[in-house]
Amino acid sequence: MERSQTTAKPGTIIKRLSKAERRRQLLDTALLIVREEGADRLTLGHLAVRAGVSKPVAYDHFETRSELLIALYRWIDTQKVDAFRNAMAGNRHSGAETVGLLATAYIQCAAEIDGEFHAVGAALAGSEEKAAVFQELLALSVAMFVAVLAPHSQLPSDELKRRCVGVVGAGEALAAAKLRGDCDEGEAIATFTGIIAGAVLSTRPS
Repeated sequence: MERSQTTAKPGTIIKRLSKAERRRQLLDTALLIVREEGADRLTLGHLAVRAGVSKPVAYDHFETRSELLIALYRWIDTQKVDAFRNAMAGNRHSGAETVGLLATAYIQCAAEIDGEFHAVGAALAGSEEKAAVFQELLALSVAMFVAVLAPHSQLPSDELKRRCVGVVGAGEALAAAKLRGDCDEGEAIATFTGIIAGAVLSTRPS
């Protein structure tokens, strides 16, 4: 367990963070730095200052700036998957309801994080590891779409997976269009809902 580096008054209890909790705190702080100051300002030294920890603590979790950027890149995108899970939790939904919830969760989450996601991606431009992680994250999104939509589709599993690959690509493009201001959130959600329904809720291909 790590001891918080925050200065406390005599007699107060200094909270100890587990290694996982400290890593989460550092990633939260890194995201704030990117959002408020830009990705160029995200260094391990600045992260330590903003998080209120010593430099050795930051370096214990991320040995290099590149490693920090990759970890943040992966962590930002996994929030989309968490949004999917939250949207699908609870009562069973019809196929149309599921498609609507999935499209809304994806576009809304992308609208919240895509600026930071692309900023971190730009900082990693040319990195072979970035390309590998990006493919990993796309595969994670595809797997989530397949799991959520399979109960409502008559398509064979291989065809469903291929269509979900295309659907996720469309979702990324629509999220980017919204980020550029080419459409608003409601338009992006409506279009994405139609794309998912048309691709996945159709009958078995001949």
